[in-house]
Amino acid sequence: MTSEKSSRTIVLVEDEPALRDNYRMALEKAGYAVQDYGTAEAALTAVRSRLPDLAIIDIGLGNDSEAGFALCQSLRALSDRLPILFLTARDSELDVISGLRLGADDYLTKDISLAQIITRVNTLLRRVDVLSQSETPSVQSVGPLSIDQDRIAAMWRGTPVELTVTEFWLVACLAGQHGQVKSRQQLMDAANVVLDDQTITAHVKRIRKKFIAIDKDFNCIQTVYGLGYRWVEGLDY
Repeated sequence: MTSEKSSRTIVLVEDEPALRDNYRMALEKAGYAVQDYGTAEAALTAVRSRLPDLAIIDIGLGNDSEAGFALCQSLRALSDRLPILFLTARDSELDVISGLRLGADDYLTKDISLAQIITRVNTLLRRVDVLSQSETPSVQSVGPLSIDQDRIAAMWRGTPVELTVTEFWLVACLAGQHGQVKSRQQLMDAANVVLDDQTITAHVKRIRKKFIAIDKDFNCIQTVYGLGYRWVEGLDY
């Protein structure tokens, strides 16, 4: 346990006591101070008194199936820099998109391992640390794409692409070795997650949509059926 981690406070909002205890113990074992709550109201009251370093929230809390969405919106209104992570059993694309549009930094489902949750927390906090530093970022360019590994940020033709942590790692894996086919297993390894094929496909679909929203002609992520995906350079590069 490092003094740096032990000074970091995480607010955990989960209405199932057994799950809340498991997550809290895992985070504390990783060196974080955890304030856990079973309701959105209790969490929001605490956060208004003192902003944590990161928030982990479920969507359905008690009898309110959308309480986590409202809480996310309230937390983002309090701070535009607070890392917010959804940890929920709900895995529909609509829920993921809703959560991210409300300001969450990442969205994980509860079938993910505790070790992977800790990895996500560490990464989000590292991004905050780097953003608070003033030194010049180290950026890799692949055609119109700019990838900043330190800040976990990507830009397409000078416009920021609002990627989750998982999505960023997938893009970095593909673009970092453009032209090479990456299997779904290689993509999972790059993103430090264990996902089924359908989930990888859904992630790639969302990534494409985000780039197309910036550039309607974007076509750099190519599906290689039966093998995986690759990043290809457009003719206008």
